[in-house]
Amino acid sequence: MSIKAKRLRAQPVSRLLEQPGGLGDVMRMATLIERAQNHLRRQLPPDVAEHLYVGGYRNGVLTLITDRAAWLTWLRYEQPRLLKLLHQLPGFEAVMKFSLKVRPIRPVKAIPRQTRRLSPAGAEALTHCAEGLEDSPLKRSLNRLASHADATAEPCDAPSSDGPA
Repeated sequence: MSIKAKRLRAQPVSRLLEQPGGLGDVMRMATLIERAQNHLRRQLPPDVAEHLYVGGYRNGVLTLITDRAAWLTWLRYEQPRLLKLLHQLPGFEAVMKFSLKVRPIRPVKAIPRQTRRLSPAGAEALTHCAEGLEDSPLKRSLNRLASHADATAEPCDAPSSDGPA
């Protein structure tokens, strides 16, 4: 039994962009949303503008998102003015009202890197332990670990293996 693969012909990008409900519609909507956001931000005071995002548009309702409830209250009072500003922009005459939402933006916290240091005494102990082994993966691993010793630290006075002097 054989499986025959259906050969699809490559489609031109223009056809993919023109299909209804396809990539072209998404790109046009993204462009419109970006234009609306930039237009509104230019008209708003700088301290408010940096907290305003346009989230989407559907059925005559433009969604505005802010990161704090205080800015949301300010936007509620400014809705009529913002609607007039938006109607100045070609393509946004059909916007009837706003949907206002608060979506706190949490900054991405970098996980603090835990660095561990190997003292010279620890490196010496690992090297001494590796000396007693035949050539094996364990011996190579111990020597590799010992090579990570902090070179800036002073080696501690370890007792000599020769015995008392």
